[in-house]
Amino acid sequence: MKTSKLLYLHIFFWAIYIIGAVLIPYFVFHSRHTILDITFFFTSIICFYVNYFIVVPRFFDADKIYKSFVAFFLSVSSFVLVRYFAEEWFLPTYFGIRNYSEDTSFGFYFFDNIFYSSTTIFISTTFWFFKYSIIAEEEKSQLIEARKTAELQALKTQINPHFIFNSLNNIYSLVYQKSDNALPAIEELSRLLRYSTKDLGEDRIALEKEIGYIESLMALEKLRIKNPELLVFEKKILHPNLSISPMILVPFVENAFKHGDFRNKGFEMKISDENKTLHFYLLNYKKEKMKDPVSGIGIENVRKRLEILYPQKYILDIKDLKKEFVVDLKINLRDENH
Repeated sequence: MKTSKLLYLHIFFWAIYIIGAVLIPYFVFHSRHTILDITFFFTSIICFYVNYFIVVPRFFDADKIYKSFVAFFLSVSSFVLVRYFAEEWFLPTYFGIRNYSEDTSFGFYFFDNIFYSSTTIFISTTFWFFKYSIIAEEEKSQLIEARKTAELQALKTQINPHFIFNSLNNIYSLVYQKSDNALPAIEELSRLLRYSTKDLGEDRIALEKEIGYIESLMALEKLRIKNPELLVFEKKILHPNLSISPMILVPFVENAFKHGDFRNKGFEMKISDENKTLHFYLLNYKKEKMKDPVSGIGIENVRKRLEILYPQKYILDIKDLKKEFVVDLKINLRDENH
């Protein structure tokens, strides 16, 4: 609940209060004590907010009962002093009327008003706790959001160095072999870095940009593969401007090139966005006698980011078979805005 709604709650409460304590007695029952009803009303308002803004925030402590009694005593005292000033000094001086008899002792006056002040103090304290719970909930939401943002940023910073490391390894191999493809590979990597430095910091990018990453990565990897025609890539994109978090799909493709068998085999990749649901499918053949696990830091990052960014909006099915590694990912992007 926003602060404005809490303000409306206060206004509603006091509107009901003045109707029930002042207006109805005057207009319906023709009360002869209207001025006393008015002074009691203003006394209640002052006591209410002294308790609300000063006493409860500073003195109330649920773990220390004596402090709670002190808080109650202070609130009652504020009520008694304000009412005593209004009804036993101001009204007699200027209007010639008083609520209690002139010989009433202050001790009796204080004791008698404990009852009258208790309702106001109780409601005021209840309102304060309601406000406190709202603030606590908002702060909790802000902390959760800040933690998500920090975690996403940390995951992104892990992706980029990993991506660069893999690409540099490929270029190193081409340079070592004195391949004519080394220079085109460097140019392709330069283009990929321009993509990443510009878009990785964004919360969302257009789907076509994410696919552009993949196509550039494939162009880079094809330079070192003997049979690039074995890399089958099918895409059916009807909504290229759909928004997606950057580097969601790329790690899977990186993983395929890192662990895939490309001697006489390739991979099969399909991307579509029918009904604004991204469907990413990738099948690659694993190298024989692999020492490293197929699922690396990139895929683990994707899992975490999917859970944070698309809770209950994605399905990720990964099959780590004996000779094949299959990724089947679906993300509902209908509610995403770019």
